[in-house]
Amino acid sequence: MPIEIRLDERLRERGMTLSELSERVGITLANLSILKTGKARAVRFSTLEAICEVLECQPGDLLVYRRET
Repeated sequence: MPIEIRLDERLRERGMTLSELSERVGITLANLSILKTGKARAVRFSTLEAICEVLECQPGDLLVYRRET
């Protein structure tokens, strides 16, 4: 999939665990884990907004497009 999720990098920058993000955003750890590993097929804008708010970042800091060759 050409969309790469950069959640690990943002968590590391903030010194936050996935469990802590889960609690602060109100999303299950399982669903965040699916997103983090790139297995999610979609993400709601409200979810993306909540993650960005907690991590103090922009959507482009979390999602990167890599052209497949």
